[in-house]
Amino acid sequence: MATSPSTLPYDHSQVRELHSEQIDELLKLQKAAQTITSILDLDELINKIVNEIAQSFDCLEATIYLHDETNNELVLTGVCGCTMYEKGDRKKIGKEGMTGHVAATGKMHYAPDVRLDPYYIACEPSTLSEVAIPLHVDGKLVGVFSTSHHELDAFPPTQLRLLQALCKHIAVAIHNARRFGQERQERERMGREAKEARAIQQALLPKTSPYIPGFAISGLSVSAGEVGGDWYDFIQFSDGCLGLVLADVSGKGTAAALLMSATRGMLRSLADTCGSPAEVLGKLNRLMVEDFPPGRFVTLVYAVLDPASRTLKYASAGHLPPLLVEGGEARFLQSERGTPLGLVAGEFSETTVELQKGSRLLFYSDGITEATGIAEGEYGAQRLQELVLSSDASPESVLADVRQFANGKGLHDDATVILVRA
Repeated sequence: MATSPSTLPYDHSQVRELHSEQIDELLKLQKAAQTITSILDLDELINKIVNEIAQSFDCLEATIYLHDETNNELVLTGVCGCTMYEKGDRKKIGKEGMTGHVAATGKMHYAPDVRLDPYYIACEPSTLSEVAIPLHVDGKLVGVFSTSHHELDAFPPTQLRLLQALCKHIAVAIHNARRFGQERQERERMGREAKEARAIQQALLPKTSPYIPGFAISGLSVSAGEVGGDWYDFIQFSDGCLGLVLADVSGKGTAAALLMSATRGMLRSLADTCGSPAEVLGKLNRLMVEDFPPGRFVTLVYAVLDPASRTLKYASAGHLPPLLVEGGEARFLQSERGTPLGLVAGEFSETTVELQKGSRLLFYSDGITEATGIAEGEYGAQRLQELVLSSDASPESVLADVRQFANGKGLHDDATVILVRA
């Protein structure tokens, strides 16, 4: 009569030993996985992997080769214990060594006796067994991990399974570290380019205030980001007159900065050859309608100050009205604003202002009046009027008051001011 399974002798000590061994392996896997997935620096990660595994499994050497897709090669990126090869060494996929073979087949290869293995390429003389395991993420080859031992058949099935499981974590960790490194390099590149663009843009702004007898003229511009679309300029003419420009390009960032630079160049060229502010804006607008991308535009005010007659003529292309202070009162000059430049063809009107001694005239961008505070809405025109009534008002004081109003929120738009003191 056959003996039923329930009557067979049951060795509880063997089961406990097996369970204990499995638990130890799982804990070792969990600890290693937690360690490697927390590292985002690629070099640090790979060095950690090869050194930790070599130590934990008492291995003679451990290496990680990464896949170079462009050349279809493996590049030695991490190595511990190998004295024959160093970082940067390459192997042809499918042609060189166990790692090349594994990269080609996508399957683990174990050599219990490397002396009999057709793919093994000798490294350390004392190596007797070696295993190479592919590193894949979403079916795509990331690289190959390999480790060797000085004993024959040193990797039992349980260890091979553990190494395979660990290599899944290694592949993901390397993939993430590579992406993190690439994104960091891209951020650094973009940061450098933004700083260079800011330096160029700042160089296009006036470096000093112009000297005009009987007048004090100053300006200041602050970008909300590294670069911006606001811009102001002073243009000296041979007859002693001074051109003043304050402009706000639609949008922010690099695109706005490029359009600002183009507008500046065109206006400066036209200012030297054309006559009145209205004529300059008319010709500038025709050029911009032809050349600007659809939907892009510039609001701009262009003025010419004649110190001999103490008059200032200006034309506006959709810009905010200048603020005149005289006789203890501050009022916005009501004139035809015109349409922003670059949208449609059109003509521009011109306004003449006589600047009495002691008067002040302020040009500004909407980054001033539309600056927002935490609980008080927008900065607004009335607050600006009250501020410029102060005898010591300046571009610096205007921007300082706007920042204080924002109360830590920061400027969300470029802010620019020109102040003319008569």
